[in-house]
Amino acid sequence: MHIVCLYFHYASPDCPSGGRAYSLLRALGREHRVTVFTGAHYHTLRRTQAYDWAPPGVRVRMLDVPYTNEMSSLQRLTAYATFPLWAGAHAARVPDADLVYAISTPLTAPMAAAVAARIQDVPWVLEVRDLWPDVPIQMGALPSPLLRRPLRWAEHGLYHDAAHVITVSPDMTTHVEQHGVPAAQVTTLPQGTDCALLDRPDAPASSDLRRAHDLGAGPVVLYAGAFGRANDIPTLLAAAERLAGRSDALFVFVGHGYYESEIEAAAHRLPNVRCIPPQPRHRMMPWFQLATVSLVSFLDRPVLGTNAPAKLFDSLAADTPVLVTNPGWMTRFVQRHDCGWVVPPSSPAALATRIAQVVDAPDAARAAGRRGGAIVRTRYDRSQQADVLASIFRTAVAAS
Repeated sequence: MHIVCLYFHYASPDCPSGGRAYSLLRALGREHRVTVFTGAHYHTLRRTQAYDWAPPGVRVRMLDVPYTNEMSSLQRLTAYATFPLWAGAHAARVPDADLVYAISTPLTAPMAAAVAARIQDVPWVLEVRDLWPDVPIQMGALPSPLLRRPLRWAEHGLYHDAAHVITVSPDMTTHVEQHGVPAAQVTTLPQGTDCALLDRPDAPASSDLRRAHDLGAGPVVLYAGAFGRANDIPTLLAAAERLAGRSDALFVFVGHGYYESEIEAAAHRLPNVRCIPPQPRHRMMPWFQLATVSLVSFLDRPVLGTNAPAKLFDSLAADTPVLVTNPGWMTRFVQRHDCGWVVPPSSPAALATRIAQVVDAPDAARAAGRRGGAIVRTRYDRSQQADVLASIFRTAVAAS
């Protein structure tokens, strides 16, 4: 097959990102041709050159659409409106295309994919990473009902127009099915993780990281990932401040984004906070391995409870338990597998209390991490997911 992919946030493991698309597209490229249309922003964020930007069998076409995590909501929405115009026009002209594969965010990417697929007279498949337009609506980025209404219509129509819908969490699947899409046309393909990254010989040792960043030998409370508006970073900092008197609860933030300056200020003000620059994905596993507990935090918004952050699976793959702060499928997952703890969202007092309890019971924390690791390495390795994706594509093409 020749698969044409529209995904604004494509990144290699040399970048500070989750890397899901790269893993799946690289696997598809071993047997199929893949053409990707994407933005250029992650290419500029590459920290190393350990991976081919375009793996064998994959052609990557970068479109010059400015985008950063620090942009205002209006600037980001402008980027999300610009990218599909260019990507859709290019995708419609790709020769010998068999299928168009659209990955959201944003919702505008599948809009462009639907048009391109119609022009190409081929099927298209939608992968939902975030529920749009609910995310920008609940985050306050779309206050106008005049904008909300057409986007909701578009969301409903795209779910029904796609040959198949893929989601990354069971709660997203429920949402899609509530739009009337038959269950047979929706597949939950979890966010997962790259377990091969656990054994990379060029990854730094956890002990080296502790020395290089003056982390000492004690417990580490890790937050790794985007410092975004949705991630409730102020609550994490407030919890760190409550525990500032404890030398055995060191908060380490690894990443970048909207709240970066606030974290840096806290690191200068509080003895138990460190701010580490974003790391390439292939060097992140040692950070998860050195942590006592990994924080997976979101604001109290219903739509954010459907999210499937890579840090959840990365942490557990490294045998590190998680502490999640929002209701939804993640809470059910953690409770079912007894691989971490849950506290209410936006509650610094509850978060600080639970972190103190985890730090004070290291044996229980290690046991929870081992339980999570056994589940994730067995059932959520991305190396097992590419075959499922290829099967979905073959079925869509055969039925067209």
